[in-house]
Amino acid sequence: MTLLEFLISGVTGLSVVGKILVTLLFTHLTIVSVTVYLHRNQAHRALDLHPLVALFFRTWLWLTTGMVTREWVAVHRRHHARCEGPEDPHSPAQVGIGKVLKEGSELYREAAADGATLEQFGKGTPDDWWERHVFTRHSVLGVSLMLVANVMLFGVAGLTMWAVQMLWIPIMAAGVINGLGHWWGYRNFEVQDRSTNIVPWGVLIGGEELHNNHHAHASSARFSAKWWELDIGWLYIRALQSVGLARVRRVAPRVYRIPGKSLVDMDTVKAVVTARVQVAATYAGSVMVQVYREELARFSGGDRRRLAQARKLLVREESLLSADARARLQQALARSHALQTVYEFRVRLFDIWSRRSARQEELMESLQEWCRQAENTGIQALEDFSRQLRSYASAPATA
Repeated sequence: MTLLEFLISGVTGLSVVGKILVTLLFTHLTIVSVTVYLHRNQAHRALDLHPLVALFFRTWLWLTTGMVTREWVAVHRRHHARCEGPEDPHSPAQVGIGKVLKEGSELYREAAADGATLEQFGKGTPDDWWERHVFTRHSVLGVSLMLVANVMLFGVAGLTMWAVQMLWIPIMAAGVINGLGHWWGYRNFEVQDRSTNIVPWGVLIGGEELHNNHHAHASSARFSAKWWELDIGWLYIRALQSVGLARVRRVAPRVYRIPGKSLVDMDTVKAVVTARVQVAATYAGSVMVQVYREELARFSGGDRRRLAQARKLLVREESLLSADARARLQQALARSHALQTVYEFRVRLFDIWSRRSARQEELMESLQEWCRQAENTGIQALEDFSRQLRSYASAPATA
């Protein structure tokens, strides 16, 4: 091989198409390392990884991002703890969507340089020989070695491949997920932040696109919530688990129904409180939306338009409503006794599972009374939901 041939093709001699495919493979592996190791394993302890698998992910991230585990974990945990507030390290609500999209990596580095953030939120991350003597101490060395390896393997095209690898996480994670994931998309769960699912097929960014699902159940190893949502990160976790290289610790809680169960008991309370996010979503879909559609059919003209404009506000997390949105919501509710009723019952249900200091018996009595009153409203959708809620249990019924 001549020097010119080496500079053009490297030792692999891959074609342009081959180099593109390798680049996509490398960036995908980086995304998998971020979502499986940094995010689900380290930041949220949703799963355990075999030490060799964890070391592989750490090494790959050292080579392709230069990120330090403790710093990434601390910044991400602070994001959850201070979400959308002034201390959120990368909230579009605070600094604007443009800044997060264009300067997401700068916001990350600023937060990672804060010693108080590392001390408060960086606990429990690796502190072994590899971390102390290689990954943290020489964080720049890894990406430098990757640059040399790319040029050796792929020639001058390796420079471009390396640049794409270096930009992938700052653009796709620091920009797109931290930015668009709190600004645009759909929501399965009305949590107290602005998180959204960007698309239902979490492939390009390893499942991180399902950001609203993640914020609803931060400690879950699985990000998909609907049958039609695909979380490729979860598929990798299941594959590792099948060969004994991973152990799932937590997934999103579920409520089960016991046919014929009509008594609100302690198990009902446990199920409703534990899976309250799912219960709230069910209420929104089966009660609020259903009654809204029935009421909308009764109106015409200006009243119908005003009611139509309030559709999303009816199921929106109340703490996220602006003063203007609250006023428009109240105007819509004032036009419909049925909507006013189901909205008030929604607020009361949320209040029951928000009572942190209440005894379990008090919660059970409150839930029993809520069901009794709901079933006397004459609103079919609300009555049906109440009877369904009575059948809830925290675990599948056993024979």
